[in-house]
Amino acid sequence: MKLDVCFSPELLPLYDLHGKIAVIVDVLRATSTIVTALDQGVTEVFAVASLEECAALGRERGCITAAERDGIAAEGFDLGNSPFGFLNPDFPVQGRALAISTTNGTKALRRSLDAAAIVCGSFLNISAVVKFIAAQQLDVVVVCAGWKGQFCLEDTAFGGALAEQLQPLGYDTAWSDAAIAALHLWQHAKPTWPDYLLESAAVRRLNALEYHDDFVFCMKPDVYPDILPLWQDGRLVRG
Repeated sequence: MKLDVCFSPELLPLYDLHGKIAVIVDVLRATSTIVTALDQGVTEVFAVASLEECAALGRERGCITAAERDGIAAEGFDLGNSPFGFLNPDFPVQGRALAISTTNGTKALRRSLDAAAIVCGSFLNISAVVKFIAAQQLDVVVVCAGWKGQFCLEDTAFGGALAEQLQPLGYDTAWSDAAIAALHLWQHAKPTWPDYLLESAAVRRLNALEYHDDFVFCMKPDVYPDILPLWQDGRLVRG
């Protein structure tokens, strides 16, 4: 089996996802938020590209709505794109569906629908992703959400961390320069993780918006080792 890394959704036309697992990664913050939501009892997640779709699902299905653009919570929605929105005891989410739209992560997912299986990955649930991939025995493409089509450090580093864990399970990461680069980035960053990211564009944006706690939380490994957002029938469910 092979693992590859797509640095940006804009590069997806160069990748063939048919018959493969697509691991959608938006560490800061969409996939981390989705993982947290499912752990807190959200029943299903409709990940949509536009704010209009998100609002419509709230009206038509009674979903919790969560939306963000440029890191800022969008007006008129229940929540933004922070895991802590789903950890607030004053806003219970258990037993409800969620509609979410973000700047990068949900768009990356919607562009990956040709894959045989789609899951969401984050540091919070990396063990669950590894277990799923090991059970499926299919080639893998890590789809980094990036930032508005551009490369980002945190998603690529996650791809490298995943590669590191899959290598002993028989996954070839040496055939692709992208996978090699992601693995080298992770191995370079790992000794000082997560401080390595403090100068990254994403963390500087979050800090400017006073979301530093989100950054710290999203970097924690295996807070939710059994939570796997799995795409089924047009929505993400707990796999």
